[in-house]
Amino acid sequence: MSKLKNMIHNNWQQFLTTQGAQWDDTGNSDTHHNQVHYFGDDPGNAAVEKRMALAGKQTILCDLSHYGVIQAVGPESESFLQNQFCNDVHNVSTLHSQLNAYCTPKGRVLAFFRLFQREEGYYLRLPQEILEPVLRRLRMYVMMTKTTLSDASDTLARMGCAGPQAGQHLRALFDAVPATTDAVTHTAGLTIICIQADTRFEIYGDETAVQHLWQQLADNTTPVGAGAWELLDIHAALPDVYAQTQEAFVPQMLNLQAINALSFKKGCYPGQEIVARMHYLGKLKRRMFVAHTDDNSPVQAGDTLYSEGSESAQGVGKVVRAQHNPEGGSDLLAVIEISSAEERPLRLHDTHGPLLKLLTLPYVIEEAQ
Repeated sequence: MSKLKNMIHNNWQQFLTTQGAQWDDTGNSDTHHNQVHYFGDDPGNAAVEKRMALAGKQTILCDLSHYGVIQAVGPESESFLQNQFCNDVHNVSTLHSQLNAYCTPKGRVLAFFRLFQREEGYYLRLPQEILEPVLRRLRMYVMMTKTTLSDASDTLARMGCAGPQAGQHLRALFDAVPATTDAVTHTAGLTIICIQADTRFEIYGDETAVQHLWQQLADNTTPVGAGAWELLDIHAALPDVYAQTQEAFVPQMLNLQAINALSFKKGCYPGQEIVARMHYLGKLKRRMFVAHTDDNSPVQAGDTLYSEGSESAQGVGKVVRAQHNPEGGSDLLAVIEISSAEERPLRLHDTHGPLLKLLTLPYVIEEAQ
């Protein structure tokens, strides 16, 4: 089976290469961390693609192989996942996906992911680099539960489609296309998830079906690398959790309550008491902000933020995710001490490092009642 899975994965990569994909192998080749850097022969296309994605005037296609997929199959999968995750899994159906998170007993986020159903199973889409440790941890708690967990990354191809006419282009090919955020349809062997109302979609299916769709859309779209897709996530203030930031945040610090990724009404799960206590009794001291730095030095998840002029060696924040902006500098998401964000300039790496400019969140953070 592993040979078949690797063959399918390699076929998908080979197909993308014929479409002009240039690969940025940033990880261990055994775990397929490599991702599409840009399309075409000119390295400058990476910036062109990002600029195009941010402009939001053209429809783009993106390979999502830098995300992995965990599959849960079996009659007790729903109850098992419900007992592990911080959002209400009972709300997931063949027609509705959700954002969700997996926490430690101390309420610290181990993984942030999209959860959806396809055919006989549940699927968790999360960064490829943390898939194996998350899968190992989940398997520790299966015990006698009738569910089987596996890495489905090499059996389920995945791509993204975004832009003002993304929904229109998909509807020209399929009768059933979801138009509202988190809605799902299944057609022609594909699972299509709307992640931003009628303008942004994640699409899953076997390699042949996804390859065929890519070819069908090619004339009306432009392919882009993974960095362009991540910039869209950053501007939408959608977090991710990577190896460097596992156990660094509680769900509310990542604004999960504001993006329908956290339920305060469901039953128990690891860390539930701590998460609920912060919601009902505590005052959130840190939350996630969107920011930009004009400095061109590298910014990575896990980098520390400092308050300008502070004598403290301790930072006041941590980068969640970051991506170089084609106009210079980097756009990023960071969990920051709220009082520091309101009172003092913020800097990267040390108190004299690159200056940060805070941008406006695209959604509202409501205070706990």
